[in-house]
Order: sequence, then structure tokens, then C-alpha cells
Amino acid sequence: MNQKLSSYDPGEDLTTDQAVADFLDAALVTGDGAYIAHAVGVVARAKGMTRIARETGLSREQLYRSFSAEGNPTLRTTLAVMQVLGIELSVKLAAPAARRARG
Repeated sequence: MNQKLSSYDPGEDLTTDQAVADFLDAALVTGDGAYIAHAVGVVARAKGMTRIARETGLSREQLYRSFSAEGNPTLRTTLAVMQVLGIELSVKLAAPAARRARG
């Protein structure tokens, strides 16, 4: 019995602002910079990379390259994209056990 698998695009499920916020929050919790950048790229593609490029003043090619699996976007680029998406970063203290583990 052979089953055909299709690839899953998480961007297809990002239909509400809350879904976007939850998706990016889950990425931030990982603490993995590459994964966080990838997640921001997924959201940008879901919302329209052409619009994001126009509103940030960056080229679509630069955005695709920056947020690809091999990309390494600058904080400036990431913040510009997040601003267009209506997303903000916030800071909170880590739980005491997590702070102790980091030194």
C-alpha cells in the first residue's frame, strides 16, 4: 500500500493575527536563531513577500535569501519585516531555573 505524501506549508495555516503570533512565539521559545528567522520568513511569505519588500524597501530576492534555510538576516532586516507584519518583540525575565542554567 503506497501513500503519496505532500509537503506541508505552515504558512497556509497563518490566516489570523493570533495564529501568526502563536507561530512566532513558539519559534522564539526555541532560542534557535536560524529557526526564528525561518519562522519570520514563513510568515512573510504567507502575507505576501512582494508587499513586504515594497514596504521595507528591501528587494524580494534579498528577503527570500535572508529568510531561507541558509540565510542569516540582520536584526535590522528582521525588525523591518516584523514591523510591516505588525509584530513586536518584547522582553521578559526567564524563569529562575533557566537563568541559573545559563550561568
